[in-house]
Amino acid sequence: MGRRIRKLKNVRLHREGTDTLVYGLVAYVAIAMLLWFYVDCKIPFWAFVIVFGVIYCIVVNFFRCPKRYFDGDTEKIVVAPADGKVVVIEEVVEDEYFHDKRLMVSIFMSLFNVHANWFPVDGKVKFVHHQNGNYHKAWLPKASEENEHADIMLETPEGTEILCRQIAGAVARRIVTYAKAEEDCYIDEHLGFIKFGSRVDVYLPVGTEVCVKMGQCTTGDKTVIAKLK
Repeated sequence: MGRRIRKLKNVRLHREGTDTLVYGLVAYVAIAMLLWFYVDCKIPFWAFVIVFGVIYCIVVNFFRCPKRYFDGDTEKIVVAPADGKVVVIEEVVEDEYFHDKRLMVSIFMSLFNVHANWFPVDGKVKFVHHQNGNYHKAWLPKASEENEHADIMLETPEGTEILCRQIAGAVARRIVTYAKAEEDCYIDEHLGFIKFGSRVDVYLPVGTEVCVKMGQCTTGDKTVIAKLK
């Protein structure tokens, strides 16, 4: 029991959800009061309280933001930038920046995952680029290039360039990126946030040792997805 209490103390709500949760709670209480005082039949009141109460709890769960710290040496380590499930591990031709083959690892986030994103490596942010686009379902292959996305190019202390791409999905319509060009970045720091489901792609050098499997669930800032040569 004590361990569970300590674990709960390490979970907070992300600042990106403040407006949504506050306005949602105000609207929820206001509508519930109107139904209670101005509708004689109480069935609509209880139906509203139960249905929208469940929805509100789901939204609160979505915006949770646990405090996490990677245990171990971070040298040449690539951690998962997001909670979710590994949906792609393959070599692809990346023509926008690298113009050669890269090893892509993609993590899909469902509605019930934590949606904060972490830096996958220690190093420096070379640039950040936001690209408008479509809103295909995030697990589709074309989503990586055609959907709205934010590209964050990182360079490790050893000089290895790694591209981290935040991708909007059919439901997610807002990508928030905290990374700034020319700033140092570290594992354990937040890279950004994606609202309501999407995915994050990580482009690694070919030959990188992959430490996860297809379908494996990842924990952001905790799961080691690869080891650089």
